[in-house]
Amino acid sequence: MSVEFDPVVAGPETATPVSRPGAGEARMPLWRLLAFATPTIPLAAMLMPVTAYLPNYYAQDLKVDLADLAWAFMVVRFFDLWFDPALGLLMDRTRSRWGRFRPWFVVGAPIAMLATYMLFMAKPGIGGGYILLWLIVGFSGQSMSQLGHMAWASTVAPGYDERSRVYGWWQAMTVAGMITILLMPPIIKFGFGGDFATGVKAMGWFTIIVLPIATLLALLSTGEPAVKPHHETPRLGHLISMLRRGSVLRVLAADICWGTALAVSGTLLFFFFDAVRGIERGMAGLMLIVFFVGALAGAPIWRVVARRMGKHRALMIAGVAWAAMQLGVMFAPNVLWLGFAIMFLAGLPYASGPIMLKAMMADVADEERLESGVDRTGLLFSLLTGSIKIGSMLAVGGSLFLLKEVGFVAELSGDNSPRALLTLQLMFCLGPALLALLAVWFISGYKLDAEAHGHIRGRLDARDAASGF
Repeated sequence: MSVEFDPVVAGPETATPVSRPGAGEARMPLWRLLAFATPTIPLAAMLMPVTAYLPNYYAQDLKVDLADLAWAFMVVRFFDLWFDPALGLLMDRTRSRWGRFRPWFVVGAPIAMLATYMLFMAKPGIGGGYILLWLIVGFSGQSMSQLGHMAWASTVAPGYDERSRVYGWWQAMTVAGMITILLMPPIIKFGFGGDFATGVKAMGWFTIIVLPIATLLALLSTGEPAVKPHHETPRLGHLISMLRRGSVLRVLAADICWGTALAVSGTLLFFFFDAVRGIERGMAGLMLIVFFVGALAGAPIWRVVARRMGKHRALMIAGVAWAAMQLGVMFAPNVLWLGFAIMFLAGLPYASGPIMLKAMMADVADEERLESGVDRTGLLFSLLTGSIKIGSMLAVGGSLFLLKEVGFVAELSGDNSPRALLTLQLMFCLGPALLALLAVWFISGYKLDAEAHGHIRGRLDARDAASGF
């Protein structure tokens, strides 16, 4: 791969042909969109178990101390705080015959596959240092692929509503990946009599096998549009100016809250249902699957709501609904079928966040390019991927550390002290609800609606046409 880092614009690359509806907004054919979104399946299959399964697996099955786990999962996020913005900057400055984002998307895949093997096939005796090393390698590869893919998607979907559609299917495929990966431990346990550890290893092998296939599908199905001209070369100092923009801060803050809420509930789910509700890990895994089935069902609903009411209003409605459902887990009677029903209902509003926030950040990138003359798409989306990791750091590290402080011991399950069990219950139920409401508050002042974005796209298209693009 030949990559140059300079302000000279590479020769135009042929974009993927799209159909054009009556409204004049470019629309990607569904078959191409599905092929393009396929890599979200293995990338989600890698990321979800890292926060939802591995902490519990390391603590109970490999006997890793909770303090060591908290330390490893928190330190890796400090690495991500600088890595993702630096990666986004490099993407924005990349000029190659294959585009800006696709080379990074491809390079990240084998790195993520290697780390997946080392994390999911780990043996007893590992410590915090081993976990930290391979988390850093894994999240580096995952960031390259996910950030490259996410930014690439914004270039093939320039319209306001089309972005909701593209990221809606993106989220649907992501949830499909989560459901697929989460089905593996129950299938291994109830179908083949295997144990929890075998199910965790099956998750790892799924990612390792599917990721290269999905990467190839995306590359063969979708091109990357030509790079628009820069009036100024992107540089790291632009990060400060972007963080002064209200729309950037609101989307970023809402994404941190939304991602942290999911990471908290995912990290503590198995501890909560085992210790507080007396539901063993296999059945709790099925409940988590039902949550993501709800998210899959909710994805098309929020696309319709966003088209009729605007993306930020759809997110606000979803945030209030999610908070209500999360509190429902806390106060509902301990009846198994009711627990499954609440988990499904809680999944319905969750899907709104990943869809709307990505689409809104793509709109903000247009606003930024119009006003600054600099295409900062990669850097802006690096803030989103970084915010997800900040949420995971706070969720995994903070919650495990707090459990350690109140004397919670994973092996004791329901025999832990009442203080430890109450702390676990409040963190699992109340914490995500408050974070969802905080996301609603942050996004309530967002102003970049369909009309405003339409004016921005019109001015950008006119300027690009005058420049020969």
